[in-house]
Amino acid sequence: GQRSPVAIDILFPYVKENVKEYLQTHWEEEECQQDVSLLRKQAEEDSHLDGAVPIPAASGNGADDPQWMIQAVVDNVYWQMSLDRKTTALKQLQGHMWRAAFKAGHMKAEFFEDVVPAVRKWREAGMKVYVYSSGSVEAQKLLFEHSTEGDILELVDGHFDTKIGHKVESESYRKIASSIGCSTSNILFLTDVSREASAAEEADVHVAVVVRPGNAGLTDDEKTHFSLITSFSELYLPSSA
Repeated sequence: GQRSPVAIDILFPYVKENVKEYLQTHWEEEECQQDVSLLRKQAEEDSHLDGAVPIPAASGNGADDPQWMIQAVVDNVYWQMSLDRKTTALKQLQGHMWRAAFKAGHMKAEFFEDVVPAVRKWREAGMKVYVYSSGSVEAQKLLFEHSTEGDILELVDGHFDTKIGHKVESESYRKIASSIGCSTSNILFLTDVSREASAAEEADVHVAVVVRPGNAGLTDDEKTHFSLITSFSELYLPSSA
């Protein structure tokens, strides 16, 4: 029940609003300097791109005022995010910022109220629960550890992200099944994105499309083709699954 809306509604705006302050606070720390040098390398690779934002190297005499350098990093991060880029450098900085925010209690992940009770019930019935998200495994774990329901990480048997393949490619679902060690026909995949639902179906995975407020609408064909649920509590799964 935890797809990209959380990433879009909470995580990414948080980075934009706080990246400057984060860099100012942590600038002297080794981890932050590693993040910056990775971003600088990426910026060098990107220098040929239209509108690319350079990050100058420090002159190394120690007299540099970090403010203009911090501003360059902030501008670069904004530029990458505006293009929805997923570079390792950007993801690393974002991950470190989210970790700090969750640990400090500035952010909590909200789950729809039907999700956690349903997952507990499925697990009591002996079923395994996995998360497959476009958000990184690291980010997923942070969300489950710091949720409005407390630390619910132990409710998840494993995590997958797009390293295994994209969510709109059927091959990804076959790889997940073999990684879990079961056949695709023993898996039920819940999603709110019809293209993902079709890809999973193509791999012989069972699918239910979750209709939530604020989701992209479905066509009439999709509504008749897919099993639709509006709450996890509507899934009556056979206890022997």
